[in-house]
Amino acid sequence: MDRLYAPWRTTYITKNDKKNNKCIFCNIALSNISDDEKLGVLYRDKDFFIVMNKYPYSPGHFMIIPNKHEQNLEDLDSELFAKISLYAQKGVKMLKEVLNAQGVNVGLNLHKAAGAGIEEHIHMHLIPRWVGDTNFITTIANTRIYGTDHDKLYKKLKNASENYFR
Repeated sequence: MDRLYAPWRTTYITKNDKKNNKCIFCNIALSNISDDEKLGVLYRDKDFFIVMNKYPYSPGHFMIIPNKHEQNLEDLDSELFAKISLYAQKGVKMLKEVLNAQGVNVGLNLHKAAGAGIEEHIHMHLIPRWVGDTNFITTIANTRIYGTDHDKLYKKLKNASENYFR
């Protein structure tokens, strides 16, 4: 398999707040609500937040992330995991109704061996899918093509999120 390198992602993946030594997800959890649009935050709860993936697998890909910095699913508070799972259900409904997703991948990549890009802070992915959303270029060139603008899609989902995440 060919490897494509995206060195511009290094800043995003390794970005730490040197003053507080926090990960990128902790930085979002602690940021001001006034920064939500810039950060792609769709919804905030007292225990977690929902944010668009800056490097999505498909258009509309977002994540549900606990505010608490935790790496291990087995150490995550059970009530919090249940609450995140409830919001995952709401998120799936939103992706199907607002983006007309024909399917949704929901998952956790736990640790590096499982494919976690940011393994130190657990997060759940919701990835909308459509029949035929991949084509030959993904297969032969490991390249994805997005048919929509990320910022416009964020605004669409942000407006809809008020109806789904209550």
